[in-house]
Amino acid sequence: MQRICLLMTQSGHRTTVTESHIRPLVLVLAVLSLGGGMRRRELIALLGSAPIAWPLAARAQQPAMPVIGFVDSRSPDALTERLRGFRQGLKDTGHVEGENVAIEYRWAENQFDRLPALAADLVRRQVAVIVASGGPAAAFAAKAATTTIPIVFSTAEDPVRRGLVASIARPGGNLTGINFFNNELATKQLELLRELAPAATRVAVLVNPASATNTESTLREVESAARAMRLQIQVLNASNSREIDAAFATFMRERPDALFVNGDSFLNVRRVQLVLLAGRHGLPAIYSSREYAEAGGLMSYGSDITDAYRQKGVYVGRILKGAKPADMPVVQASKFELVINAQTARMLGITVPPSLLARADEVIE
Repeated sequence: MQRICLLMTQSGHRTTVTESHIRPLVLVLAVLSLGGGMRRRELIALLGSAPIAWPLAARAQQPAMPVIGFVDSRSPDALTERLRGFRQGLKDTGHVEGENVAIEYRWAENQFDRLPALAADLVRRQVAVIVASGGPAAAFAAKAATTTIPIVFSTAEDPVRRGLVASIARPGGNLTGINFFNNELATKQLELLRELAPAATRVAVLVNPASATNTESTLREVESAARAMRLQIQVLNASNSREIDAAFATFMRERPDALFVNGDSFLNVRRVQLVLLAGRHGLPAIYSSREYAEAGGLMSYGSDITDAYRQKGVYVGRILKGAKPADMPVVQASKFELVINAQTARMLGITVPPSLLARADEVIE
């Protein structure tokens, strides 16, 4: 524990001096004493002013902590694991939130019309880099708000086709990011669903029409794969909670054999509702991310989203160290995972083929 001294300054005010402040003064006095004496008044003035001035000077020399702006179309409770991956990526580059970097979060709470104002607010705060998460809408809002602040996005859609970057290898401008590729896995997902439910011939496909480009590309692939597998598909739209309920009411009338849920940020937020309804109606279903299976969904296949967010954190860390987004290729997700919820399978009376269990990255018991 440091000893504390009270010194009287020349003006008659008392000042508190810790032992760490006294040590350098003792050294100075020792050096000065070698060159001749020092008058009492000079000594008192030095002791009275130095302990205050030196710490202030030291604090003034400390660099300001960089601030990351994080804007997402969803709410924080939907991203717990993804944020853990993001912070791990930052840590991999030597950045720890609250220690040497700060993060300003902005959540749109699924109100996409709020994204432009949230992104503009981060620009006004002059953050060092903006992370745009939760689909292309957040990325476009950030892109419209600034042409100078680096932006790191994440999207399941083709960022070149959507106009976010000039090319995958050399994005150009102030944007780069991570491409999940979930929308290009529809064929594989249908194959896995057919393997789990071989008697299925009619598959309901749930999409979010508000994500027009996403829905268009997914349906194009699903329809092609369904023809090859001789499956009939029924497309149903849902862009809010009520429409999800309406879609499942249609399922009750039409009685499809299985359900395919498209990879979409809104549908992911509503994953608990979707999983509960699928279970209530006894529908074998496949989803695009492990979060569904963890919530009780039967099976998921898609990019490892937590790892993709870790990669996003790495990119942000590199930018904080001076890298330029224009020179940083868009990362193509290369890690995919198959997760099966064995408990849900038993509840639905489904026997999971041993070959499928053997290929699963995780089986939830």
